[in-house]
Amino acid sequence: MIHQLSDVMSESIGETTNIWQYVVVLKGAKIGENCNVCSHCFIENDVVIGDNVTIKNGVQIWDGVRIEDNVFIGPNVTFTNDQFPRSKVYPDKFSGVIVKKGASIGANATILPGVTIGEKAMIGAGTVVTKDVPPYAVVVGNPGKIIKMLEKES
Repeated sequence: MIHQLSDVMSESIGETTNIWQYVVVLKGAKIGENCNVCSHCFIENDVVIGDNVTIKNGVQIWDGVRIEDNVFIGPNVTFTNDQFPRSKVYPDKFSGVIVKKGASIGANATILPGVTIGEKAMIGAGTVVTKDVPPYAVVVGNPGKIIKMLEKES
């Protein structure tokens, strides 16, 4: 379902994906099956989103971001892709962010460019992720710090 009040230019949207009102998806974006993109989100061109991903309200996903399957992205999560942003000055290539399978990112977290969030990692609400997060880590704070490791599932 693509809501009539959204602006979806991409033709690469999984059939069972729901895109709600006031979402903008640019032409080059790829979104998998069974995703839920809540209202007031923006998804840029060079973005790949896997299957079974939940993106809550107010999230912007910029060029270079890769989100694997079964990821949860909380409300107002901020992804970034430029390490040295200046008005009207663009890098040759934007730094990407990779979010691995099964990771969860809490509300209002900020993810800095070039970071990889490992499989099944959990990022706490409001955390500023400044460096790679290992699989199964729970990270909180500013800057984000590992507070514990989750048990690996068998």
